[in-house]
Amino acid sequence: MLAEGIWKPRRKRKLQVFQMRQRRACFGELVQIDGSDYHWFEERGPRCTLLVFVDDATGKLVELWFVEHESFFGYCEAARHYFERYGKPGAFYSDKHGIFHLNTPKLTPGDGLTDFGRAMQELGVQIICANTPQAKGRIERTNQTLQDRLTKELRLLGISTPKEANRWLPEFMEEYNQRFATTPRSNLNAHRPLTTTDNLDWILVRKTPRILSKNLTLQYLKTIYQIQVDRPSYAMRKAPVTVLENPQGEVTILYKNKSLPFSVFYQQQKQAEVVSSKSIDLALRNASYAHKPAPDHPWRRPWKIKKLPSDGDILTLSK
Repeated sequence: MLAEGIWKPRRKRKLQVFQMRQRRACFGELVQIDGSDYHWFEERGPRCTLLVFVDDATGKLVELWFVEHESFFGYCEAARHYFERYGKPGAFYSDKHGIFHLNTPKLTPGDGLTDFGRAMQELGVQIICANTPQAKGRIERTNQTLQDRLTKELRLLGISTPKEANRWLPEFMEEYNQRFATTPRSNLNAHRPLTTTDNLDWILVRKTPRILSKNLTLQYLKTIYQIQVDRPSYAMRKAPVTVLENPQGEVTILYKNKSLPFSVFYQQQKQAEVVSSKSIDLALRNASYAHKPAPDHPWRRPWKIKKLPSDGDILTLSK
C-alpha cells in the first residue's frame, strides 16, 4: 500500500501542554457550568442530562438539576434556582455549546448573542467560553466524580426518575460540599443580590422583536397574533414589540415593558422540526410516541380464531 501510494502516513500530533491555572480568589467570582449526559438511573429510568454548576474558588456544587437534554430553558431553570439561592455571580465559564456561543454569526441574524447570552447580559453576568475541555478541567473532573458517586447514591435510595432526584439533590449537594469544598483565598462573597428590576419571569425566556402591521398583527413561530386594544388602531401601527416565550410555550407580547392583550388569529400546521446534533437522540426517542393510531385503525381491531375445514386454525383479522 505504501508502494502504490494508497496509504499515506500522517504526521504525529504534537503533545500539547496545558498550564495550571490558579483558582479564583472569591466565592461567586467565576462559576463553571456544563451538562453531563449519562445513564444516571442505570436501567431503572431514562437516560438524561445533569446540569452542573461548580464554583471555581471553592469547588463547591452550587446547583445540580436533571433535564432531558441540554437546552436553553433547562439552563434557565437551573440558573433561576442558583440566582435565588446565592445571587448573581461575576461570570459563567462554559464550553462553546450553541446555547452559550454563536458558532455561525454570519448565518444567524440578530445582535450576535444567543438567548442565554442575552439573558445573562440583562442580569449583568458575563459568559466566558473555553477553547478546550482542559481549560475547564474542574467541572470535567466533577462530572466524572458525580457519574460514580451520584449514580450509586441514586441506586441505594431507589430513585428512578429525574423528578424524584431533583427533590433530593439539595441534600446531596450539602453533604458533598461539606466533604470536598475548599476555603477560598478571600472572604469576600462576589455574588450580587437580585434587584427589583431583575424580573426573572421576563428575562429567562426567549425574546424576539417584532413590528406590528397596519392591522396590529404579528407573526411568531408560524402563528399570527391579533393585538386587542381600546385605543384607535392607527396609534400603534408599525410599533416595535417584544414577544416572550416561557418554558411552557406561553407567549407574552410587550409594548414599552407592558403586556398587551391578544388573540390567536391563525396557526399553521407543524412542519419538519430543526434540531441540533446534540438533541437528535431525544427527538428520535420522542418521535416514537408522537403518532397514535385512530380508534378504528386495523391495529386496534381484536384478533380472532377462524377455523378452516382443510387447513386448520389460522389467525385472521376481524371485521
